[in-house]
Amino acid sequence: MAIVKKYKAKVEEIKNPFPDIYTVTFSSDKRFQFLPGQFLHLALDEYDGIGQWPESRCFSMQSSPIEPQITITFSIKGRFTKRIADKLYEGKEVWLKLPYGDLFSQAHSLNNCVFIAGGTGITPYLSLFTDGSFAKYVKPVLYFGARSQQYNIYNKELEKTKIINYGISIKTFYENIDGFLKIEEIFNDYGNLATYFISGPPLMIKSFKNFLLSKELEEKKIRTDEWE
Repeated sequence: MAIVKKYKAKVEEIKNPFPDIYTVTFSSDKRFQFLPGQFLHLALDEYDGIGQWPESRCFSMQSSPIEPQITITFSIKGRFTKRIADKLYEGKEVWLKLPYGDLFSQAHSLNNCVFIAGGTGITPYLSLFTDGSFAKYVKPVLYFGARSQQYNIYNKELEKTKIINYGISIKTFYENIDGFLKIEEIFNDYGNLATYFISGPPLMIKSFKNFLLSKELEEKKIRTDEWE
């Protein structure tokens, strides 16, 4: 199990491509240590590095472990994420606590992996996809659903993904054109032989997981990015 550490970090860059979407990059004097697919806790309040950890929020890490900085992307979905959006600025110091989670470190076959992502739920996958270890996966498939083509802000990472693993198949769906992702159609294509990773809004994760279980898929073949 990874050792959780606290990092005093600085906000290096903030991108705000849409009113409700923020991409934030952090740096630290200490080298960040984590595995692909893990997540962190972000705290805004004053902290001495020793006492009780302040109020925080979990975010999946979008960057791969080989990168010196950590990037997250989030949408505003409540009081704390709204506060983060309002209070963060480039140069601000914050506290991060990481790593958490075992989305990809649990034993699983590297063959027949189907990655399903809704919106910013793609971020933990990008942490794996842009890491050299992803080259070991055999013919992986990504189903990515976004609100519209404009909301697909991950082209740079997805192009890098194709270089690391040229066998990947990327299927993108835009709600305003194609509608929502349909787990029934995905399952019809890959069936019980695949391992399914699901990341996105909680209701999507729950409904997709329940559908797969109803098809008598082994629970160990259903991996979800859930920590809220």
